[in-house]
Amino acid sequence: MADTITILHTPGCPNVALLSQRLTDALARLAGPDPEVVVEEVANPDEAQRCGLHGSPALLVDGVDPFARPETPPAFACRTYRTEAGVEGAPSVDQIVAALTAG
Repeated sequence: MADTITILHTPGCPNVALLSQRLTDALARLAGPDPEVVVEEVANPDEAQRCGLHGSPALLVDGVDPFARPETPPAFACRTYRTEAGVEGAPSVDQIVAALTAG
């Protein structure tokens, strides 16, 4: 499992709480010690470019965004995810579990 999980978000992002809850639920399904979870606010487009934010909220697993497509440029914007239930503001719990256990 990852050592560090980072949630990146823009100021006022309405989906940070949803992503945080789904991450908590995903971690509860996994055995072993919980990774360090860091929540960071990305304040402006320049900072989004520097840290590689592909829309807010974003989940980084050991510094890598497992949900970003290679062709998607960094963006200081809202982000949506395709889940089993349709398009939502955060990955599903199952998708997060898969991302944390990949590799």
